[in-house]
Amino acid sequence: MTTSTTSESSASAPLFDLQALVVAVRRRRRLWGAMALLGLLVGAAVAVLMPPPPTAAAKVLVAHQEDQPNDPGTLIRTDVALLQTTRIANEALKSLKSPEKPEDFMEDYGGVGLTNNLMQINVTGDSDADAVARAKALADAFVAEHVRQIQQAADAESDALRQQRDRMRKELTQVNKAIGDGSPESDPKASANLESLFARRAELTSRISDFDQRAEEARVGTPQLIVGTQIVDAPRAVRHSLTKAVATDSAIGLVLGLVLGLALAAVGVVVADRPVLRRDIAANLGASLIAELPGRSGRRRRARAARARLTVSLARTVRGSAEPMSLLELGCASSTSVIALDLARALAADGPVVVIDGLPGPQLAGRRPKPGDPTVVSGERAAAASDQERRLGVGSVAPGTAWTDLQYLGAQTVLVVRAGHGSAAWLHTVARQLADQRIAVIGVVLIDPDPRDRTDGTLWDGLHTALRGRNQAPARHNGAGRRRTERLPMWAARVPDNDQDGR
Repeated sequence: MTTSTTSESSASAPLFDLQALVVAVRRRRRLWGAMALLGLLVGAAVAVLMPPPPTAAAKVLVAHQEDQPNDPGTLIRTDVALLQTTRIANEALKSLKSPEKPEDFMEDYGGVGLTNNLMQINVTGDSDADAVARAKALADAFVAEHVRQIQQAADAESDALRQQRDRMRKELTQVNKAIGDGSPESDPKASANLESLFARRAELTSRISDFDQRAEEARVGTPQLIVGTQIVDAPRAVRHSLTKAVATDSAIGLVLGLVLGLALAAVGVVVADRPVLRRDIAANLGASLIAELPGRSGRRRRARAARARLTVSLARTVRGSAEPMSLLELGCASSTSVIALDLARALAADGPVVVIDGLPGPQLAGRRPKPGDPTVVSGERAAAASDQERRLGVGSVAPGTAWTDLQYLGAQTVLVVRAGHGSAAWLHTVARQLADQRIAVIGVVLIDPDPRDRTDGTLWDGLHTALRGRNQAPARHNGAGRRRTERLPMWAARVPDNDQDGR
């Protein structure tokens, strides 16, 4: 039965529970909230302690011979790349008479293409005046280099056209010479040949005129491009607003810190595997939730009302059972001690009550007793307690627990667990150790549950140990003397009956 249950649960369990992850990350809001606040403070500190260096900006209008209305910005990107060359940097440094290396100077400036024909040059310097001077030298060097390239391109094109014209003029000279030597009246063939020479002369004359015109046009368009390339916005120092810088850097730091905090919280949740949902805690402990108490952030009135209801329920359970009961905590020793004292005061009306303190801390032993408080004993004094007194054990199932001592606190127990405190592996360990000690877990009190958790913390297995099964009819027994119950949870092993242990 246990094997089949395990296989069914493994097959139906999701590989990744998004709801549990969201709830666990939301519960760790202190972590990512602190990270977001730290990022905000770091961003503000960076803006104040590390202000940007003095910067100057200049805008240059760049005219291109290949300009097209549908240009995607390739030409201006080429100009930006041209600005980031050692030739431009070297020319600017020469005009500044600076001994700085061009490679080092290139790290202090950059260009941005604002439109297809407008480029902005940003330069940093030791001061505003130095930055402005650097920006002007760079803009002048770029304009001079661009103009030089335009002139070289125009001269190259014009020279190529004139060379073609000169070759045609030489051919025209030969054609004219052939025409001058011919006599069209003497020979019909010579007459036809002369006509073709005239036609060729006319063609060459037309082409020579065309090349002359194109060579002139190649140089005519150059001045327009040269005039179109100019500094349209003189270099000026860029003013930095401290308030704006603080606000911007703080917002960036806040977002980065929040993202980093959420990432750390999510990774921590996945790695730690600490259940926070009701269904997960109940499934790992193998016991149903019987009550919930809000944490420190909960309202006091609601917490008192919930604690009063829990005290009444536990008192009814203790009165109806002949076996002593204990409260075992995991991550909430203070809350467990308060629950134990409330329960002991409620049971004091029926007779003397002694609280056996098994907590590792001073929550019970170190407190100041108040009038009407029950007797609290621990250690060797617990063994000397009278059998006429009702015993209520209080212990812990945190790591380092002496498991064999838990049976002296009570044969049945209520686990008081803080949500998200113990890992799934440790909850399994607690359930296994309690089963090995034959301590029946009659329910789980969940401390600080997630208020948005709507999962069910009730298990339908092990009805004979649950509080809701105390009022049910006695379970039937089969022929072998074993109790017929519902199927056990995956962690539980069948404990032999007492009558079979003595055989």
